[in-house]
Amino acid sequence: MDEAPAQSLYERVGGEPFFVELVDRFYDGVAGDPVLRPMYREGDLSEERRWLALFLVQYWGGPGTYSSQRGHPRLRARHLPFGIGTAERDAWFGHMAAAVAASAADPDSTTELLNYFSSAADFLINR
Repeated sequence: MDEAPAQSLYERVGGEPFFVELVDRFYDGVAGDPVLRPMYREGDLSEERRWLALFLVQYWGGPGTYSSQRGHPRLRARHLPFGIGTAERDAWFGHMAAAVAASAADPDSTTELLNYFSSAADFLINR
């Protein structure tokens, strides 16, 4: 008996709209955060929202628009200009964890998302 191929997390959560909403909730928190907000350019964070949503879509199994428009993600290299310590990591992960918790992701997808975001946040610590 043939088994159906496993769905990607991108498919399980409903595709791009899930990630756009996740990123919007995340950046709504960042916008008022005294630790993180100074690390971003002035303005409405729309460019940051767009790039993060496209990156997450691609990472979790959706279209490769991020790489076709911006090149290799180079996650660590893109963040090197910013001093990221434990406080910045914790603030970033706190906003992302809250965004995930407010989503409609099923428990398995929630766990997968939080594990990735925790690892990514740890990886970006550079001081």
